[in-house]
Amino acid sequence: MGEQATKRPRIVVMGGGTGLSVMLRGLKEKPIDITAIVTVADDGGSSGILRSELQMPPPGDIRNVLTALADVEPLMSDILKYRFETGSGLAGHSLGNLILAAMTDLHGDFVTAVKEMSRVFVVRGQVLPAAGEAVVLHAEMEDGTIVTGESKIPEAGQRIKRVFLEPEHVEPLPEALEAIRQADAILIGPGSLYTSILPNLLVPKLAEAIVASDAIKMFVCNVMTQPGETDNYTVSDHLQAVYDHIGLHLFDYVIVNDGDIPPQVQEKYAQKGAKPVYLDRDEVTSRGYKLIADKLVLFRTYLRHDADKLSQHIFQLVQDWITRKR
Repeated sequence: MGEQATKRPRIVVMGGGTGLSVMLRGLKEKPIDITAIVTVADDGGSSGILRSELQMPPPGDIRNVLTALADVEPLMSDILKYRFETGSGLAGHSLGNLILAAMTDLHGDFVTAVKEMSRVFVVRGQVLPAAGEAVVLHAEMEDGTIVTGESKIPEAGQRIKRVFLEPEHVEPLPEALEAIRQADAILIGPGSLYTSILPNLLVPKLAEAIVASDAIKMFVCNVMTQPGETDNYTVSDHLQAVYDHIGLHLFDYVIVNDGDIPPQVQEKYAQKGAKPVYLDRDEVTSRGYKLIADKLVLFRTYLRHDADKLSQHIFQLVQDWITRKR
């Protein structure tokens, strides 16, 4: 009983992109065991070049998560994120991506490279690609056209009907399935709905494992809509997109920002076609989701989740869940 009472909660976090990394910086300070399962559908920029030329899964989202969870000096974090601006063949590449590519070549496979990089950079938690191979993301638009490639989908300028993977029956890592089986909590988002979040949930056995788990399941909704992906989406529209792809109401709790965003900040984002995600409370709660709404944003150069506040909400929900289960 004493061991059970002092066991650190195990949280599986799924997604990709900047939003996930910001949240993890807050979560890693909590007394929890984190496993991050990260999408491997990226095909743009440095990741896309390395994926194409070296026939390896794209390293960018993995690198961001490793950097967020690394227990290193800020200088080392800056080095991993450093992006070359000049140099034939080097321009556009981040040093962290190149290190992951080198480790993949040294160890013979990407999964081992990620594990070794986690060890070298003293990562607090386990970082796993959603699959051991790169996947291609396709989107069917509302007019029936098919757009291929994660980076091309938001540029199509049309409303997305659905996304799907190639290969369709990609195998997840056994370690990812085991982490889900052992999890006390499963946390999905924040991140690009169609190009970071859904690619993980479309790996068939991952979705099945999440459904079968008795962990508390939480969705962290984006603060702003994403041009080309979620234009004019409400909170319930995000949840409906997940339901349409998975066929189930996956989450117990939905965590959203309901703090005001200053007009000048909204104006800055409006120039890029983004606006705050509208919280349609009645629609969300009428579908059976429990809602956690709070002021969860910070604005510096960009609008980001308040990692400390967000992680505190998550940690409290997990503790309460574990207490109830006992």
